[in-house]
Amino acid sequence: MRNSQKVLAVMTAVMTLTGLAACGNAGNAGNAGDADKAELVFWGWDTGHTMSDLIKDFQKANPGITVKFNNTGTASDTQTALSNAIAAGKGAPDVVMLEDPTVTQFAVTGDLVDLSQFGADKLADDFSAGPWNKLQYNGKPYALPIDSGPEMFFYNDAVFKKAGVDGTQIKTWDDYYEAAKKVRAIGSYMTNNSGSSMEYQPFTAQAWQAGAQPWKVDGENLTIDMTKDAGMKKYIEFQQKLIDEDLIDTKTANWSDDWNRELNDGTIASLTIGGWMPVNLMNGAPDQAGNWRVAQLPQWEEGDEASAEDGGSALAVVSQSKQQAAAYKFVEYLTHGEGAKTMADTGTFPSLKSILTSDDFTDPTTEANKKVNDYFGGQNVNEVLSEAAQRKVSEFSYLPYNPFAQSSFGDQISKAYNKEITLEEAFANYGKALAEHGTQQGYTVSNKG
Repeated sequence: MRNSQKVLAVMTAVMTLTGLAACGNAGNAGNAGDADKAELVFWGWDTGHTMSDLIKDFQKANPGITVKFNNTGTASDTQTALSNAIAAGKGAPDVVMLEDPTVTQFAVTGDLVDLSQFGADKLADDFSAGPWNKLQYNGKPYALPIDSGPEMFFYNDAVFKKAGVDGTQIKTWDDYYEAAKKVRAIGSYMTNNSGSSMEYQPFTAQAWQAGAQPWKVDGENLTIDMTKDAGMKKYIEFQQKLIDEDLIDTKTANWSDDWNRELNDGTIASLTIGGWMPVNLMNGAPDQAGNWRVAQLPQWEEGDEASAEDGGSALAVVSQSKQQAAAYKFVEYLTHGEGAKTMADTGTFPSLKSILTSDDFTDPTTEANKKVNDYFGGQNVNEVLSEAAQRKVSEFSYLPYNPFAQSSFGDQISKAYNKEITLEEAFANYGKALAEHGTQQGYTVSNKG
């Protein structure tokens, strides 16, 4: 029954999307409501404790609209609550906050509104390419990005200097490999990777930067290609070399207590991770204050400027909403309007180019920037992050069952980092698990190996 329901849902979504393409915006016209008068319900999380002020500002600028915010806990909790409301056919919010990789999951089944009917498709050039591209399905935006997470190269300059490595000269992944050998020679590791589910997001970002397409989504049709895709082959071969030569710590997972300890004592000398990492380093590795630096990702070909995204969140309008026009107005305010500036001022790493390129964002004399820059040895951190956020990215999508993809990643890929099997074998097994799950969920899946 579950599979047949999934197939029906997907077929309905595909037919709905086809109808929209053929008939304009008629599919959602009845749910638009009054753009200037509504009582909206908004689900999401509020780690920065800024949502109350943001909503007050929005309501002041839009006196006919009220917004009730329900803090649904974590991103995972929010996704689960939305899934339950969709299954029940009622009770969903008007606006929902989602992690970027989960947007496709709800767009495929027609449970999010195509925002191009409100003009969102005209905003592409206003946002960084990375977060914008993750929120597209069938060439249409189904959410607007709250923030950005360009994948960066963070390194401990003190450890590098002890190893005779100049971090500013690591321009390619070959340079990175040579540096890793020198760092290992002094007893530290270039980085860590245990193949756990906590390393799933860095994997997707680094595979993305390599030009990989490990999976493709076309409505209910999915293609899995974990080992034959050219970008995946490049990624796997490089990681296998690091494993075989003991150049990375394969025992320590991201976000574990051991991870913070090893960052703090210099055992782990660098990270490739999202641009939101500075504050986490400041909190997790306080003894290394003044030693860390940030740089652009090493490139596969010297002279390239390819980037990728690690993490990020977005706002979407839910198809159950009967007040979609007002809901979009709220989404636009928080992501593209005045609310976006407020969030950037309170610590959210922005996705809007106008903020990323502003003097305020990169001003080293502001109190917030000075604190971060001092930890990074006086480097103007936001200036480096801003450049990364504006670099080009290739197209990349996520599977419509991203939570399973993340948990299964740890189940399968950790075996290679434990040296039980090769990384190519692990990714082949991972692809098989993804394909089997997709089939069980009612998708038509092609697994190329």
